[in-house]
Amino acid sequence: MSETENIALRIKKLRELIEYHSNAYYNMDAPEIEDDEYDALMRELRGLEEKYPAFRNTNSPTVKVGGAASSKFASVEHAVVMQSLRDVFSMEEVEQFCRDFPGSEFVVEKKIDGLSVSLEYTDGVLTRGSTRGDGRVGEDITENLLTIASIPHRIKTDARFIEVRGEVYMPRRTFAALNATQEENGQKTFKNPRNAAAGSLRQKDAAITASRGLDIFVFNVQQASGVEFESHSQSLEYLAECGFPVSPEFSVAHSYEEAAAAVERIGAQRGVLEYDIDGAVIKLNSLSLRQSAGVTSKFPKWAVAFKYPPEQKETVLRDIEVTVGRTGVLTPTGIFDPVLLAGTSVSRASLHNQDYITQKDIRIGDTVVLRKAGEIIPEVVSVAVHGEGAPYQLPEVCPSCGEKVFRLEDEAALRCLNPDCPAQLLRNIIHFASRDAMDIEGMGPAVIEQLIAAGLIQSPADIYLLTEEKIASLDRMGKKSAQNLIAAIEKSKSNDLYKLIYALGIRHIGESASRLLAGRFGTMQALTQATADSFASIDGFGEVMAESVVDFFSTTHAKDLIQRFANLGVNMTARSGEDENSSDKLQGLTFVITGTLEGMTRDEAKALIIANGGKASGSVSKKTSFLLAGENPGSKLTKAEELGVKVISLDELKEILNG
Repeated sequence: MSETENIALRIKKLRELIEYHSNAYYNMDAPEIEDDEYDALMRELRGLEEKYPAFRNTNSPTVKVGGAASSKFASVEHAVVMQSLRDVFSMEEVEQFCRDFPGSEFVVEKKIDGLSVSLEYTDGVLTRGSTRGDGRVGEDITENLLTIASIPHRIKTDARFIEVRGEVYMPRRTFAALNATQEENGQKTFKNPRNAAAGSLRQKDAAITASRGLDIFVFNVQQASGVEFESHSQSLEYLAECGFPVSPEFSVAHSYEEAAAAVERIGAQRGVLEYDIDGAVIKLNSLSLRQSAGVTSKFPKWAVAFKYPPEQKETVLRDIEVTVGRTGVLTPTGIFDPVLLAGTSVSRASLHNQDYITQKDIRIGDTVVLRKAGEIIPEVVSVAVHGEGAPYQLPEVCPSCGEKVFRLEDEAALRCLNPDCPAQLLRNIIHFASRDAMDIEGMGPAVIEQLIAAGLIQSPADIYLLTEEKIASLDRMGKKSAQNLIAAIEKSKSNDLYKLIYALGIRHIGESASRLLAGRFGTMQALTQATADSFASIDGFGEVMAESVVDFFSTTHAKDLIQRFANLGVNMTARSGEDENSSDKLQGLTFVITGTLEGMTRDEAKALIIANGGKASGSVSKKTSFLLAGENPGSKLTKAEELGVKVISLDELKEILNG
């Protein structure tokens, strides 16, 4: 094969790789490689295309903006193209950029690692919000953006119309809490805060977005009518006056030296910020100079993004600690000699599962290379030097109860299936008593640990056998505390059925799915006798979820537990009542829900519709029978009015159900 053919083949392979990983990152919110690995592929491709211009192509990923609009949402054509930025990887490149504009001012900002969005305001009112998509066409996600507390629904402005661009992100603490919850519930965890933010923002159910604790920084005026600016810094100050959270701690530099110092300051902050950044952005401040500089098909010529190299350190793996989670999963954690990484001391990192350990050939005593993925999660990159340890294997028995562990089909994790496993018992009861489950106030982890240690509870049902005397006998639990806890336990007996379903901790079944189950079946008895097909027929349920529910209720352990709850007086019926939860009054009707409903969540309304024979859809079409609208209905209301779909309130829905 000739050199030319080899080059053509490599360029083709690079384009395919980049397209694949770009789709995983932008559209699937599930990256498979780190940013620096992706950047290296892009740099190699760009270098080859520059050296061999005959192979340039207008469809190359070096020309196109990453991402595409999803068919899940209505498309939005951006009046001002939402471009990406040209990445640079050395301060020499930053210096060259600044030298190209002698005597100019530059604005240096943190490059927030999130999902880029557009917000449009007409006469000061937020009328539409959308994703970047491919830069020209994005997705209408107005309803989801309205749930983010830091995005103003109304601003004080002289502009008749203003469109701003911002970055929606997930704070690091929120990300850590979300992943902990996902792991506890046996659900897939997110790789980094950026992908958690993107996945949360692109939910069809805005209630899920609202629960994820997202935030935003606004960093640009895309277009405006009725207000003008001379510089970028002036526009940022104006946006702050309007009430937007703007690009944090941006600075104006009057030379390359000042810009370089600002880039260095930002880099030093990476490990201690409450949010992720993936670089620093250097922009021309003068808007007229920007106009003169122009743009390419992919990025503006008046800005660059400096990408910081990932920090890596070597340390020694001293031990591997195996813990058992609430769902029985065995999780190995590496214990290392402490090392300072991205601003914090790191001495522990998850080793995930046996496949991960085997693939990297990680052994106790090895000198390993550590880094922080996404600047937050410590991970082992590779083994630098093997110690004297043998290849590591996870135990064949549960370290908590001693029972044999299993690797289920299509799972990488080892799992303890013993329902009476002590490690699972603690986490199961913590979940059972938590706010979103049975909401037993005063029964926190410390109290639960004492109850288990004293032998007072070996099952969630034992909670309802507790007495004031038994609780008062615990350390730091006086008579008054015991009375309050018994009152909270008694109160939890009358909870709605969906809270009990969620409290059971069924794999793959979260709070929303629990509401759907309670709404469809109405009683615990009907639920336990239902088939996989009847579960799978619920809008929003998949085959895996359906099988998980059937598997759970088919066990003797679950049947005995449910019977004990019933005998102890725990409510087994959906609160809305049998008539409202099981009828065919909405048979043949398709509903779409939008906005905030008063006195009922969207999930509850969806469950109510499905339970009465109706269908709940996510988008308005000619087949839609009714649009159920609450406050801030968004673009679905406009679409319904265009198609002549009847719009009703929650009260009107209840009138239909009441005949």
